[in-house]
Amino acid sequence: MKIVTVSQMQKAERDCADSGISLDMLMENAGKAVAEETRRILGDLSQQNVLVLAGPGNNGRDGLVAARHLYDWGTDRVKVYLCGQRPENDKNLQQIVKRSIHSKDIDNDANHVKYHEWLSEATAVLDCVFGTGKSRPLFGNIAQILSSLNEEKKQRRGLKVIALDLPSGLNADMGAVDPATPFADNTITLGFPKIGLYDLPGAERVGAISVVDIGIPDRMVDYITVDLLSNDFIQTLLPLRPPVSHKGTYGKVMAIVGSMNYIGAAYLACSGTIRVGAGLTTLAISRSLQPILAAKLSEVTYLPLPEAGEGIAVKDSITLIRQQLPQYDVLLLGCGIGQSQAMDNLMEILLLNPHAKQPAIVLDADGLNLLSKFTDWWKRFEENAVLTPHAGEMSRLLNRPIEGVQTNRINTAQEAAVKWNKTVVLKGAYTVISSSDGRVRVSPFANAGLASAGTGDVLAGAVAGMAAQGLSLFDAAACGVYLHGLAGEIVKSELGDAGMLASDLLPVLPRAIRQLKVS
Repeated sequence: MKIVTVSQMQKAERDCADSGISLDMLMENAGKAVAEETRRILGDLSQQNVLVLAGPGNNGRDGLVAARHLYDWGTDRVKVYLCGQRPENDKNLQQIVKRSIHSKDIDNDANHVKYHEWLSEATAVLDCVFGTGKSRPLFGNIAQILSSLNEEKKQRRGLKVIALDLPSGLNADMGAVDPATPFADNTITLGFPKIGLYDLPGAERVGAISVVDIGIPDRMVDYITVDLLSNDFIQTLLPLRPPVSHKGTYGKVMAIVGSMNYIGAAYLACSGTIRVGAGLTTLAISRSLQPILAAKLSEVTYLPLPEAGEGIAVKDSITLIRQQLPQYDVLLLGCGIGQSQAMDNLMEILLLNPHAKQPAIVLDADGLNLLSKFTDWWKRFEENAVLTPHAGEMSRLLNRPIEGVQTNRINTAQEAAVKWNKTVVLKGAYTVISSSDGRVRVSPFANAGLASAGTGDVLAGAVAGMAAQGLSLFDAAACGVYLHGLAGEIVKSELGDAGMLASDLLPVLPRAIRQLKVS
């Protein structure tokens, strides 16, 4: 599914009008679709008291249509609060009056007395004040109304706030928010999701995102290069598993991961590769650590690296690695390797001064931090690679403040991937995957349970494991990210999002794959 800017959405609507699908038809479809999704979210409508906040523009018109349908379907306690002047001949408002649905105009509500009365009674509020057309700061009565909604939400956690298209005051292209922008539990976005829903700080206010069909054909947006990942799409990428096969069929990964302080990173990353289906993973690690890992990692093979002092003997280790590397499809490098001088030297020799063609590379964590120390590293690192930074690592790689990364995540990942000629996975809520040719895919998952140590190691392993099975690096990154996110959702549904461990994801990764295959 495409993720669109405001101008792209407007173009799609104009193209619909040119093809005979009127704007009125789209809006009627939108209002009904929002009502249907609201009914799904709320459940038994007869038990709900719904307050619809309708703005003066198209978002308000969609809200009036939704209010009418909710009333017709059994929500006789629906109320409409008009947060702006509607045209006198507004047929949708006339339908509200015809049904005797309670309504009140903000201009005729001194001190917002009626609003506060209705808000205190509401079990759910439908925010239909402003949509994608609003770019100015909120002020005056409307800012007060929406600020009061946020205050009420703080006092009553059970109050459900549902935004139509996007929470009012959120910039649909950039994710910037007004201080009064509501914190929604759900956002029902129309036709196609908007980029601002996935960029911070807006992403913190949208809640669960659902996309409803309003009748715009997909062909109207085929040219757009930013996609939202879905079950159906990932299902088409999953490698086939023929009955007559062997471990070589599913690829081989060499993993240079882990160190004395981060032994768990080696376990998590290597387990991630094999849990998504890689045929063989070999862990290259210091000789003294190999017995420790072998006690826990039974299914991998080992390449013990010679040691010197407290680290590896770089030259001898490089020789061993280069002797073995041609047998492998993917090199996974960086998870928990530390930032010692030995690893600094290994990175420079192995990646920045290669003497032979390397396999595909997945580079994570300390590998990225070490890489960022080298000026213009991407001009020396020409191999086919996936880089998987979180915001802090991306900040170091770009020499840019973290705030600059987080407030424009989609564009940041896209620009970096093109500049570096790499596939970039910018981790976090709604992880962004960009290819070197500028295509972008966005994960639909935002899960607080994944904000714990080691989950990034599992993700790096999952990406490497998918690449080993023959997927392009862009597709492998998309699959790894999606399976990791889906596994997180499964664990969250069973354990909750507090106390989720990275290792909890490992046995669930095959379940996530199976779930996609049978869906």
